[in-house]
Amino acid sequence: MSPALPFLPHQCEVCRQWSGSALCPDCVARYAMVRPRCACCGLALGVAAPRCGDCLRDPPPFTHTVCVADYGFPWDALIGAFKFRGRAELAGLLAARLVAAVQAAALPAPALVLPVPLSPRRLADRGYNQAWELARRAAAALQLPADATLLQRPLETAHQAELGRGDRQRNLRTAFMADPRRRAVLQGAHVALVDDVMTTGATAREASTVLLRAGASAVDLWVLARTPEPG
Repeated sequence: MSPALPFLPHQCEVCRQWSGSALCPDCVARYAMVRPRCACCGLALGVAAPRCGDCLRDPPPFTHTVCVADYGFPWDALIGAFKFRGRAELAGLLAARLVAAVQAAALPAPALVLPVPLSPRRLADRGYNQAWELARRAAAALQLPADATLLQRPLETAHQAELGRGDRQRNLRTAFMADPRRRAVLQGAHVALVDDVMTTGATAREASTVLLRAGASAVDLWVLARTPEPG
């Protein structure tokens, strides 16, 4: 029998206290607490309800959303460092919280886990797709298959953060496509689509629509953070 690996302490990325992991139990309890959310879009609600008013009025193409927390302290800083400042090592910490949220939701397991893709130019600029770094780790932990290239984003579009709510959806029209050589993989498949942040849901709507048109039976969203409603 090989000897046990030594305990390696970490500094918590939030409170900087020494801990057994990069996010200490106190910060997990404080900042990743379960709260009532719309089961469809993940928006935080004041009371438990199956769907928010927007999802009742205009149901999105995706079925469920699993969300770790609202997009605010400390998740905005952690995701920003992971996404824009080259801290790819944060993928393990963030994926672990996503896995915990998926397990707590107790939804039917998908047949396939896919990341929201980046365009080739943006992928080259960043060096990695943050959604794929999350998706592949979460899928491995849950013993599910994952695929980085089945859903593609061949077109370069304006940054969503620079656009208003209405322009975001128009900006993404025709931005995504399912690999036409591999559509058989999607036929009748329940898919989990992974992203770091969900703001208006425009990206999730467009990507989910493409997957459903290509043959998927249902699409769930797994996201780290959901931007709360203004105010």
